[in-house]
Amino acid sequence: MLLEPKNFKLRQYRSFPPLAGCCRVRQAMADASFALLDDRGVLAVSGPDLRSFLQGLVSNDAEKVGPAQARYAALLTAQGKYLHDFMMIEVGGAIWLEAEARRLGDLKRRLSIYRLRAKAVLEEQPDLAVAAIFGEGALASAGLSGEPGAARPFASGVAFVDPRLAALGVRCILPRADLRSTLAAAGLADAGSPAYDRRRLELGIPDGSRDLVVEKSILLESGFDELNGVDWQKGCYIGQEDGRRTRGRRDAVEPRWPRSGAAADRARRRGQAPEGGRHDHPRHETRLDALR
Repeated sequence: MLLEPKNFKLRQYRSFPPLAGCCRVRQAMADASFALLDDRGVLAVSGPDLRSFLQGLVSNDAEKVGPAQARYAALLTAQGKYLHDFMMIEVGGAIWLEAEARRLGDLKRRLSIYRLRAKAVLEEQPDLAVAAIFGEGALASAGLSGEPGAARPFASGVAFVDPRLAALGVRCILPRADLRSTLAAAGLADAGSPAYDRRRLELGIPDGSRDLVVEKSILLESGFDELNGVDWQKGCYIGQEDGRRTRGRRDAVEPRWPRSGAAADRARRRGQAPEGGRHDHPRHETRLDALR
């Protein structure tokens, strides 16, 4: 059974179901598994200007990120091409960017270029690790609603519904030394990262530079709009103008990544996906076949 942090106040999170104490939650744990995502890392952004700093750089609205709400976003070139994508969640007054571990230094370097006089500090967090909880009972096992991005404290870290698509399950960020034991104590079995990759590919969700081309891919053809990765109502950010022009000719943009599930439903409503719900993509099919 998970223990709540000492400073956890239940009244602040009444909208979330309790972690334990009912048969439904115990059954949900039995229906969910976890996978350690060793290829993910955390970059913490802190300081008085952290929100205004990020707001002018990333594709989603940093003002909407909080302890109870995560967001998915990207950093682009000035020409609107993909550089990095990441989850954003507020923890302890800082915003954690959960991104590709092997490219975390490059993300920090690129963000630092724009820091100038902004009072913001960027620090890699090697003591933190990331896991995914997935399966039919994933959301209930972490005490979360089905809303993409919904978040709450989880043991000594944080858990949030994948802001791209709730069907992907829950992301957990915990101290590296405690991650596996905490999830195992919650009654979750370690299914391994290939099982999670299979689930992700079946849903047609790209995974950073493993599936997208740095400095070449554009957000709309990679499904970022359907995956809640762009806020078209926010102010200016790097690469925004090219993104808006591409959006203006949405019908002419050919998706480069297959879509399925809720993402495909949204795309079909906009006339972007075939009734089958999936665009064939050789790279995607090769990866999925290798995991079957």
